[in-house]
Amino acid sequence: MAAAHTPRGCWRAAALGACEALGGSFAALSVWERGRGRLRVLVNAGERAEGEEEFPDEEVYPVHQFPEITEFLHERWAGGGEPDAWVETADGPVEPESGGEGRGSGAAGAHGYGHGYCHERVAALRRRGRGCCVVAPIVLHGRAWGELYVARRVGEPVFGRRDADFATVLAAVVAAGISQTERLEEVRKLAFTDPLTGLANRRAVDMRLDEAVERHRADGAVVSLVVCDLNGLKWVNDTHGHAVGDRLLERFGSVLSRCGAMLPGALAARLGGDEFCLLAAGPSADEAVAVATELCERAAELEFGNGVACGIASTGDPIGPVVSARRLFRLADAAQYRAKAARSSRPVVAGRDGEVIRLADSPPKSAHDRRRLRGNRPEA
Repeated sequence: MAAAHTPRGCWRAAALGACEALGGSFAALSVWERGRGRLRVLVNAGERAEGEEEFPDEEVYPVHQFPEITEFLHERWAGGGEPDAWVETADGPVEPESGGEGRGSGAAGAHGYGHGYCHERVAALRRRGRGCCVVAPIVLHGRAWGELYVARRVGEPVFGRRDADFATVLAAVVAAGISQTERLEEVRKLAFTDPLTGLANRRAVDMRLDEAVERHRADGAVVSLVVCDLNGLKWVNDTHGHAVGDRLLERFGSVLSRCGAMLPGALAARLGGDEFCLLAAGPSADEAVAVATELCERAAELEFGNGVACGIASTGDPIGPVVSARRLFRLADAAQYRAKAARSSRPVVAGRDGEVIRLADSPPKSAHDRRRLRGNRPEA
């Protein structure tokens, strides 16, 4: 789990590790979505039955079908103590074992068996050709988060009390791993997200643009970059205060996000200050121009706003070879600079406005030239 780079990788490692540790043939990890009253399966690992996907999009079970989720996993230990795992078999309920046998003993039952028994789960065991399972609650931040489920084939030894005890320990380890993964995901999110607007930030754009240009060079996919400069932000800050300026940035961010959704897979981002962008790989240049045109129209309607200067560079237009992400950024930035200078209410498009490519290719006039922004330098 610690080596996983994504939540899915973490879930899969947890399920596979528990399956191996308990000598099972199949394992699943599920989360309890309280607000929707359901268990949602995150991963199915090991020997999957027909119809079981490794990472199901919508494998969910209403919690009323699994009363132990709300009763045993929560009520049982809410007043003190720790939640325990339990065993269920395809043959239905059995008496809790009296001895301390472990795996391979042939015994059935575990701590809290009477509380954990669930007809739906027993039916699922039979339907999928499994003989028994051990279910362990996963507790995170003092609340029932979900469950770890490990099953064995029909004919294999039934899980015993020691297996259930071990599953309880494994669930605690899984909870610690999930907690760490969530913290790392939050750190990653902060690293690639603009805190004011919730859009992607410049770092995210750089990574995605590099990937998009590589894809363009490999298979000719169209890559379009729309760079926007929100007009009049300084005036708003000076006249109405930075709180109003921030609200304007947030509102424009929402408009940008809505317009970006018209381009499948597009990334909406705030580059910093009053500068934003849309990055799309796949849609045609004309589609990108149409979306940018609507963006300009909607931006002009924002309260306290003064429209937006918008420039576009797309490999679908005659802009010459795009050998690097920097080249596309320079062209889009030059188009945006042209729109700003002309006070255009519509986007300026590199390759369709003859001046843009000359602006992008000419050396900067000074250290304060807009074309030096964001670290862009003339191509060698």
